[in-house]
Amino acid sequence: MATERQPYHAHIYFEPGERAAANRLRQRLTQAQPILFVGELRDEPVGPHPKAQFEAHFHEDAVPQVLAMIVASGLTALVHPLTDDDLADHTTLGKWIGEPLPLDLSVLDPPGMNQGVARFGKSDF
Repeated sequence: MATERQPYHAHIYFEPGERAAANRLRQRLTQAQPILFVGELRDEPVGPHPKAQFEAHFHEDAVPQVLAMIVASGLTALVHPLTDDDLADHTTLGKWIGEPLPLDLSVLDPPGMNQGVARFGKSDF
């Protein structure tokens, strides 16, 4: 499944004092091509994510562009492929920008049942 069109997610985390920076990055991602979806800023933990965050969906060919935008923002992020193994996506296959955060791995889909694939490019958590 590792092709140039592999689906990816980025989860961009922010503290309350970083909300303006997160919103600026969100706006940049919303306007960027070929980003498929940018979620709303979530001020509370959701799913495995322990703090405020938003997500972006894109294909593997956009990874360098997305990484550069996140690095320039100074925010922490987890960028990962979207495979049929949600646990691996968020751990061994994921790339952290900034200090890694402890995720709640107990809420992730079991291998072979990644519901994120069905949601790819359509909605956030």
